Parts: sequence; structure tokens; C-alpha cells
Amino acid sequence: MTLAAVEFGLMLRQNDPGHRLHELIDFNRHCIEELKAGFTTLWLEDHLQVGETDALECLTTLSYLAAQYPQFKIGSLVLSQSYRNPALLAKMAANLQALTGGRLILGIGAGWKEDEYKSYNFPYPPVKIRMEELEDAIQVLRSMWTTQPATYEGRHYQVHEAYCAPQPDLPIPLLVGGGGEQRTLAIVARYADWWNFNSCTVEEYGRKLAILRQHCSSVGRDFSEITLSYLSTVSVSDDPAKVKRNPNKHFIAGSSEEVVRELEQFRDIGVSHFMFRILDIESLRHFVAHVVPHFA
Repeated sequence: MTLAAVEFGLMLRQNDPGHRLHELIDFNRHCIEELKAGFTTLWLEDHLQVGETDALECLTTLSYLAAQYPQFKIGSLVLSQSYRNPALLAKMAANLQALTGGRLILGIGAGWKEDEYKSYNFPYPPVKIRMEELEDAIQVLRSMWTTQPATYEGRHYQVHEAYCAPQPDLPIPLLVGGGGEQRTLAIVARYADWWNFNSCTVEEYGRKLAILRQHCSSVGRDFSEITLSYLSTVSVSDDPAKVKRNPNKHFIAGSSEEVVRELEQFRDIGVSHFMFRILDIESLRHFVAHVVPHFA
């Protein structure tokens, strides 16, 4: 089997409790300035509030980052389908794709953060409904990006004779995040260009991957068409006292040799893009200097 070529992405901080907006922006800027060859993408989560903490809105921030850092692709990891009318989202994404010369990866999910829904006056239906809405939203996006004018009649979302001009010259890769074995992975198999699962061991990722393969087989989808990606927090140092771990969430953590070995295991099962949250600049520098070159 040919091993996947590996690229890396930086998950920027969307909020930072105890720090103001300018400090959050400075931290993200310092992280970006540390990146070297091997890093190709910048990512941001889609949350609207974290109490009184200053928080970055996803799409406006990605637009800013695309202009500031033209050497990187930009991606959402992931947008809540509920927060934006899907036809408007299709137009916004097509516009951003045109302005950036094709550097957008649009990640989308069903949405889960109930307090945001209620605070911002979005309906928060049961997960089954939110998954149905996600499937509708994806089909609205695809229709708007490929058909002029677009008409789609879904159970929850519809468009009628809608124009999205200009349509994307370069197709916008659609990333679906999550590991729900019955609904989410079935949607990935039917529609996604990328799949992301996060903060798990390689064994758990491999188990989800086997289920995704089954869904692809059921719908006649070529599994190899889907880019496999993985998001986690990285903590790397050759001083064990500086390595940070989380008992409730799997980090990619350890010495540079340990981190390389674990990433190799993910690569060996097909992961080709790693996105990492960064705890501190020192760990990022160590990762860039001692881990990334191994995968060049």
C-alpha cells in the first residue's frame, strides 16, 4: 500500500479564557509565524460564545486570515449548519473561494452547543433532526455551487431558482466532522470530500474508519476519494516534565520520537492531514523542528 503524503494544519485559538481579544490575536499570530514547510492550512472552530470570554467568529476571521496569510489554505472545523442559512453560506463560501484563488476547505457539522443555540435564538431540535438538517444543508451547498439557477426541496431547507454567481471555478472541498457511526459516517460516505475525527487513539480512529468503509461500500462510493484528517492537541518536548496530557481527551504527546511514531501509525492507516491545537509556543517550535521534517 502506498502511504499517504502528510500535511499539517494549525487549529487557531478561537477563545482564550482570561485573555482579551488582542492577546488572543497575538498568540495566533505568533503561532502562525513559527510555521514552516509542511504546514499548509489554518483552521478555526465555529462557536459564538464562551461566557464573557472574547471569542472569534469563524467565517469573518477566516476571511481576514486568508488575506493576511496567502501561503495557507483556510478551513472551518467545523461550521454549525444551524447558524447560517445554507443558501447564504453557499454564497459566502463561493465568494471566499473566488477571492482566495481556491484556498477554502468548508467543514460543516450538525451542531451541538445547546447554550449557544438558546442564547442566539436558534431552534435546538433533537439530534435526529439536526442530522437531517445537515444532510439538507450539504445538498443545498452542492446545488448552489454547481447549478444555475439552483432549486432544491429538502425536508428542512429549500432553495428556489437561486443564483450563486460566480460559482466556484475550483470545487470547494467539503469536510464533515464527527464519528457518529449510523448517521454521521453515512453522510460522510455519501457527500464528503474530507472526513475529520478528533482526539482519539489510532485504534479508535481505525475502528471508525472500518465503519466508514462499510458505509462507502453500501452506497457505491469509492472510499479512496475521501481525504482522511485528524485533529488533536499536541504537546511535544524531550523534557518529560514539560509534556502535557489530558486524562479525558487523547493528546498527541511525548518526546519527538514518541510523537513521530504515533503519527506514523495514523499515516499508515491513511490519515494524510493532521490539524493540531497548540498549548504553548515552545511545544510548537519543538514540533516544527523535530517532528514535521520526518514527514517531508
